[in-house]
Amino acid sequence: MPKPLGKNYPLLWAASAIANLGDGIGIIAWPWLASLITRDPVAIALVAVALRLPWLLFSLPAGVITDRFDRRKLVISMDLFRFVALAFLAWAVWNAIPIGLTAGFPTAPLYWILLFSALIIGFAEVLRDNAAQTLMPAIVPTERLEAANGRMWSIEVLMNSLIGPPVAGFIIAVAVPFAFLFNCLGFGFSAILIFAIRGDFKPKPRDRKPWKTELSEGFAFLWRNALLRNLALCLGIMNATYHMMTIGLILFAQDVLNLSAPQFGLLLTADAFGGILGGIFAEKVTRQLGAGLALRITLIVLSAQIAVVAVANHAAPIWVMMAAASFVSMVWNSITVSLRQRHIPEHLLGRVNSVYRFFGWGMMPLGLIASGLSVKLAEVFLLHDLALRAPFVLGAAMMTLLTVAIWRHLSNDVLKQAKFS
Repeated sequence: MPKPLGKNYPLLWAASAIANLGDGIGIIAWPWLASLITRDPVAIALVAVALRLPWLLFSLPAGVITDRFDRRKLVISMDLFRFVALAFLAWAVWNAIPIGLTAGFPTAPLYWILLFSALIIGFAEVLRDNAAQTLMPAIVPTERLEAANGRMWSIEVLMNSLIGPPVAGFIIAVAVPFAFLFNCLGFGFSAILIFAIRGDFKPKPRDRKPWKTELSEGFAFLWRNALLRNLALCLGIMNATYHMMTIGLILFAQDVLNLSAPQFGLLLTADAFGGILGGIFAEKVTRQLGAGLALRITLIVLSAQIAVVAVANHAAPIWVMMAAASFVSMVWNSITVSLRQRHIPEHLLGRVNSVYRFFGWGMMPLGLIASGLSVKLAEVFLLHDLALRAPFVLGAAMMTLLTVAIWRHLSNDVLKQAKFS
């Protein structure tokens, strides 16, 4: 009989659920508000960039902070910070409506409030997520980490991708400020739930070193451990190909598959469907197959998914492969996050996690750029419909090469015998 996940886990799980519901609402609310202020695509895109830029700029310092301070208090502080920032934004939007559209780059104060809010909330998200992931090993028994992480991933996907966006649509139809107010209240409730968690979540006492030295220690620990290094680089390439495919799929769905906006939305439900199931069954899959074989199967499925999209002329096989890819991706996340939580020394966990995420998230912009460039270059030689398949051909080739290169490093024996020091 497996050990229970512990009395604190439901609180952490519920806090994640509520916070991610807010994030799911934000997926629609942020760009929607920007589009009400201006029709300039660069100005609208800058809001999305402001939300994600902190992952590139702040991931490594966030690791040092996580290893210096009480992880529970960091999560509470960042949730309360976002509560205040979003409350102010909701107030600013309420007082600015009706909003007059501008064709060019906006000069309205509300736009700059929106942009600044996105940036500071992005910084808070980086620190909060890193601290929350580092909190898990102190809450859940070591042997149940796969189950705990799998269930956490499932609820995040459910709230962020399946429930949050449609709820945002209904809320925005009533009043735009309510979307940010709802998001704000979610972070407030999340902070209350984390506050209810009991235990000692302070890093073990150690001699403080300069920031640069502590950052170097986290980077060095990851880089000298072959398995962690391979997994971090692997994740970076996987995320690059995922974003290459996701961006490429927008025009491909319109011009090749002839999908309407609602039909495209239904296609994207595959990610949520597969991700929820993958999170639920991650522990069982890992136990039945072994961690190494499960990771290998993930690479095969991801390669096959992009290859199928490259040759498909109908949405049905794409939906099936997207669901399968999302399922194995959740298994991958559960295994690799649990591996880090289980084997990395507690006093280094925050920094190594941040370095790992730096590699994983840092490659995303490259995938976005490669997607656009590949179509532009392909259009020189091919018809438009064929050129739109270029990101998928390139992505399938990258994933196939990655699978071949990393295959022998991801066996069950390699993962069992890996040393972390």
